[in-house]
Amino acid sequence: MIKGFFTKTVSIEEINPSNIPKHVAIIMDGNGRWAKNKGLPRIAGHRAGMEAIKRVVKAANKVGVKIVTLFAFSTENWKRPEKEVNFLMSLPQEFLTKEINELNKQNVQVKIIGFDQNLPEHTLKAVHEAEKRTENNTGLILNFALNYGSRHEIVQATKAIVRDVLAGKITEQEIDETIFGQYMLTKNYPDPDLLIRTSGELRLSNFLLWQMAYTELYFTKAYWPEFNEQHFFEAIYEYQQRGRRFGGI
Repeated sequence: MIKGFFTKTVSIEEINPSNIPKHVAIIMDGNGRWAKNKGLPRIAGHRAGMEAIKRVVKAANKVGVKIVTLFAFSTENWKRPEKEVNFLMSLPQEFLTKEINELNKQNVQVKIIGFDQNLPEHTLKAVHEAEKRTENNTGLILNFALNYGSRHEIVQATKAIVRDVLAGKITEQEIDETIFGQYMLTKNYPDPDLLIRTSGELRLSNFLLWQMAYTELYFTKAYWPEFNEQHFFEAIYEYQQRGRRFGGI
């Protein structure tokens, strides 16, 4: 359900602890525009966005969200200027190296979904090392969608199903939504309950299209670098005001 921009100031005491979204997906949008408005280069906005990630992790832990999936880099982002792409590829290493001890302290488990193709070795190494160093944590799952595109994911899943049918591992008659979902990159996670998109844009941008069939959509005009705990609480509160019927009455 798409609604207008939310304006109510919300305290954590107003959030119903019995109705917390288990999985929150976030499109972290507006880094470049935030920087431009301040007369700064775009890369300054991307670096400031790392601070917003830290704020969201703490806020999600406070209210009991189990999974946060961040759209960190899309398969379409390769079209950006080379200098900006190279900087974006350096951010996982910078962020995770700097924050790994704090993430462990907060019992956060780092995960990644996406496609390894084209990703620099140093980027992959940083993310996989963070996964390894946090694999025994039992708290919030911080899931980075890196070099991810939903249409590509669906195409790759379809190809994998075709291969398994031809190999006799499954039959055509066995294929249903549940089976198809097992071929998606998110097969180990529940579908997102809530999507947050910052910066005022009102689109999904090829993010988790299969998984968000019944996700509640929330949009804020705040740019990602200025997104804070209060913004996160507002999104959770608005989510709790909606009736989720999943096609029923």
